Amino acid sequence: MKNPAKEIKREAFEKEFKSKRFNFGFSRKHLCIPYALFLVLFVIFPLLLVVFYAFTDANGSFSVYNFIEFFSNPTKLSTLLISVLVALAVTLICLIIAYPTAMILSKMSKHTAFICLMLFITPMWINFVLRAMAMKELFYLIHLPMGSFASIVALVYDFLTFMIMPLYSTLIKMDKSLEEAALDLGANKVKVFTSVTLPLSMPGILSGAMMVFLPVMSCYVITDAFRGNNGFSVIGKLIAWNFVGENGTLVNVNGGAVIALVMLIIMFVSMWMTGGFKSENAGRGTNL
Repeated sequence: MKNPAKEIKREAFEKEFKSKRFNFGFSRKHLCIPYALFLVLFVIFPLLLVVFYAFTDANGSFSVYNFIEFFSNPTKLSTLLISVLVALAVTLICLIIAYPTAMILSKMSKHTAFICLMLFITPMWINFVLRAMAMKELFYLIHLPMGSFASIVALVYDFLTFMIMPLYSTLIKMDKSLEEAALDLGANKVKVFTSVTLPLSMPGILSGAMMVFLPVMSCYVITDAFRGNNGFSVIGKLIAWNFVGENGTLVNVNGGAVIALVMLIIMFVSMWMTGGFKSENAGRGTNL
């Protein structure tokens, strides 16, 4: 039979030992310090530099000339519009291909789905420039001309996985009993998809769209590789042209900062409009 006095004494000793063991002036809050330093040095400080250069001239004086020049330059505005349209087209194509793919994967066994996912993910381990060059050689092999069509195909190939993964992650966690209940209530498969499956998968659609739309606007390496005689340039190319010249020297840091700031504004507006700053809420579908 255990001695109650000894048990109380042992618990008091263990409590005191633990308090001494972890009380060395160190708190778990201190673990936030490295992250905070990283955030300040590599996120906040660069953003402040972009804002500073955007609102100053070459002499460091306050100026809005760079904004006036950007919004009054037809070439820059047309490049921005083309970038948005291309990003929308690539995002839509990726969604059309990725959604049924993710649905099929979500209905597979875990082992089979894992193998298929690895087939999609493995090419992502290779540098995207090498993937672009390999795709370019394939186009030459099948005699597909370079240009706008080739650039869009290459962009879809490069970003398709970023649409499949969030969609699959959302669909695999979806409560399948909701679809079964809808079928039992007399809804056909189309009605079940539009009223249950699609609304519940909306967080995955929005997440995948953000992971494709925003990077495509600045991915000038692929568009340059497949541009040909009738290709297009994206807004990322303008930033590169303004920041760094052909010989590696700085050309127009202030003008490049304005374009980068415009890109940031588009990113925040896109995330705000799609609810990217809200907590994820899958919902319960719409009424049948």
